[in-house]
Amino acid sequence: MSEKTAAKKAVARKDMTKMQWTWKEMKRNWAGYAMVAPFMILFTIFTVVPVVLSVFFSFTDFNMLQMPNIVWFDNYVRLFLDDDVFLIAVKNTFIFAAIVGPCSYLMSLMVAWFINELSPKIRAIVTLIFYAPSISGEAYLVWKTLFSGDSYGWANAWLLELGLISSEVNWFENASYVMPLCIIVAIWCSLGTSFLSFIAGLQGVDRAQYEAGAVDGIRNRWQELWYVTLPNMKPQLMFGAIMSITNSFGFGAVVTALCGFPSVDYAAHTIMHHLDDYGGQRFEIGYSSAIAVVLFAVMVGSNLLVKKVISKVGN
Repeated sequence: MSEKTAAKKAVARKDMTKMQWTWKEMKRNWAGYAMVAPFMILFTIFTVVPVVLSVFFSFTDFNMLQMPNIVWFDNYVRLFLDDDVFLIAVKNTFIFAAIVGPCSYLMSLMVAWFINELSPKIRAIVTLIFYAPSISGEAYLVWKTLFSGDSYGWANAWLLELGLISSEVNWFENASYVMPLCIIVAIWCSLGTSFLSFIAGLQGVDRAQYEAGAVDGIRNRWQELWYVTLPNMKPQLMFGAIMSITNSFGFGAVVTALCGFPSVDYAAHTIMHHLDDYGGQRFEIGYSSAIAVVLFAVMVGSNLLVKKVISKVGN
């Protein structure tokens, strides 16, 4: 665009309101808007609208049978001051997310970095091996068999054979073992989409930058990773962080499959379980919406914090 054309557009924009100028630009670029319209419609219907409705219903006593009545902040007051199980769920969720999120993120990055150094054929095989647990919906069955509560469980059989225990341990019905085992299973199943995005990001780094870095004084692989590789992978790092946070806060189905619902003494009870309890079983939609809004706010806050941290990579 020439300077003369840009000047004319600037003058024309001054003569129009912001709404008029936006509408004019939309008509001029109608083909682009038509192409993104299907996604935007689906995104609005299945993401934006449910979030807005959850916020609205969180201020009501809606039970899916009667018209909702506005109760304002009663659900939130009950949630934080009169629901002891929710406080347990919050504690468990933060413990779970604080361990699983960073561990799975760093493990995905380090494993992807290691695999990237292999030859293409070996890389494809090793990638499949590490990625397989995350795409198998029944991967947790391996751990359920390993820590079965009878003598046929591998862990019990080995410990009995070594004389370390005198009777079988019912691992997933013992409050002392439930959370650590669920954390291990979650980390083991965490090499998912973010893992593949890291491999793609590593493959996209221009090799000439490593040579330039060596000339500028980079002396080892760790400096190369920090000053060259990671700054070129910021989009993948951000995507992986969002996926790790979302998965760590939303991890619930596997815990239910391993420990039942609810888990013994609520040892592995998370906000997702509490949400499922009130929304999917008791049908207290107003109260469950308040739980969902709290979880949504925590996840958004965590994503903003991670975004700020990742922006400092390579600086």
